[in-house]
Amino acid sequence: MLCIYYKLTSPKCMLIFLRYSAMDYDYNSTDEDGYIVQIACQALDFSTITGAVFIIIFIVSVIGNGLLLCILFTFEQFYLVTKIFIINLACSDLIFAASVPFWAAYHLHHWILGDFLCKFFIWVHFSGLYSSIFVLTAMTVDRFCTVVLNIWPNNNQRKKRCAIGACVVIWVISIGIAVYDAFKMEVSDDYYCEVSYSDELGYYFQIPLLLFVPIAIIIFCNCAIIYAILRSANRTRHKALSIVFCIVVAYIICWGPYNIVLLIKDWYRPRDCEEMERLDVVYHICRMLAFSHCCMNPLLCMLTQKFRS
Repeated sequence: MLCIYYKLTSPKCMLIFLRYSAMDYDYNSTDEDGYIVQIACQALDFSTITGAVFIIIFIVSVIGNGLLLCILFTFEQFYLVTKIFIINLACSDLIFAASVPFWAAYHLHHWILGDFLCKFFIWVHFSGLYSSIFVLTAMTVDRFCTVVLNIWPNNNQRKKRCAIGACVVIWVISIGIAVYDAFKMEVSDDYYCEVSYSDELGYYFQIPLLLFVPIAIIIFCNCAIIYAILRSANRTRHKALSIVFCIVVAYIICWGPYNIVLLIKDWYRPRDCEEMERLDVVYHICRMLAFSHCCMNPLLCMLTQKFRS
């Protein structure tokens, strides 16, 4: 049996504990529990690359989402409910982007800002992350109710109140969960900002659950929407859905691989240092892709025909 001790924050050296049975490993003992062999694997250093990429992501996200908010507040004729959701989505991306410089500094210099800022940084990070996925879910459910169920109110003011109410609930829930996550964090070994050991299991189950469940709802709603559109005699009236659909696809492409890799890291046990290095490379690439999502929405909105018109 193989067990691993491996921090997600990628310290310079990881310890891999390989447990072999007496028959598998050439020892002169017949102990059925086997021997524990400790092997030190030198981790690949991604700190410079990751730090530089995160700084670029921060700059592009702030500029892009700032311009998007200016456009949305300037042009009032944009579809009301979608506009409300996209404004909140841009705010989520800006909040998430605000945590990215902390990640960059963390990779370059470890954590040097103390316990309070460790918790605050995690609170900002997860407030942006959770609110983003919940707003996307609300956008998709809104389109599902309109196109498939046809139960969305016809009155524009009522639509506006419903959308604003949904966003308020989303922010309250997101900030509340992020506060809960922040209190689980602590500074260990004087330079790691990470989840406390006692809460580690629940923490790594919670994040995929809070991300995969909304994604499952999003996929179901979009499949139903596409099916309804294909059956519709007048497909042109559904062009407004293109913005929501593109944003959802971008989210799944960016965050899907990262969360899958996190689950693999939790459950898969590499057999040697070479496998550990490959998994580490994939993890860092997927993480940079995931963080780049906060730059994508402004670009997608501005390239969408409905938005440009």
